[in-house]
Amino acid sequence: MWLFAIFIAVPLIEIALFIQVGGLIGLWPTLAIVVLTAIAGTYLVKSQGRNALSRIQASFNELTDPTEPLAHGAMILLSGALLLTPGFFTDAFGFSLLFPAVRRAVFRSMRRRIKVQSFRTGPGPRPVYPDTIEGEFEEVSGEPAENAGPEEFGDGTKRPTHRPSGWTKH
Repeated sequence: MWLFAIFIAVPLIEIALFIQVGGLIGLWPTLAIVVLTAIAGTYLVKSQGRNALSRIQASFNELTDPTEPLAHGAMILLSGALLLTPGFFTDAFGFSLLFPAVRRAVFRSMRRRIKVQSFRTGPGPRPVYPDTIEGEFEEVSGEPAENAGPEEFGDGTKRPTHRPSGWTKH
């Protein structure tokens, strides 16, 4: 329900801000501000995104917990989406997420609400399948002879049978 409220409220806020700012400074300066914030935001997101990617790679290389660098990268990505969306309200949120201090505060808030059960790097243990039967096998060469029984190969070797003991062949 709260997501629906956001989808309704944000466009209404943006429209109200466009009307207010456009009334104060005029149409063309308002549109110029929207375009310039998109260009500036794209540049800032690109540079901070590179930094975030290098921190993520470093955490993987050092085998440390990549949660925080991944969260910062996700917030920078969200910031880019907000900055490319035309509007003053979304730009304000987008630019605020470009500040590392704001991202750290958001991360701390999220970390209090989310419990990480485990973190593991590298290959884990092999899964155990209950129907798996461990064993050894030996490849038998040769094709069954035309006149040989179903358990015999042409070279005289026997095929293994899967009959329970006590059953006989008729």
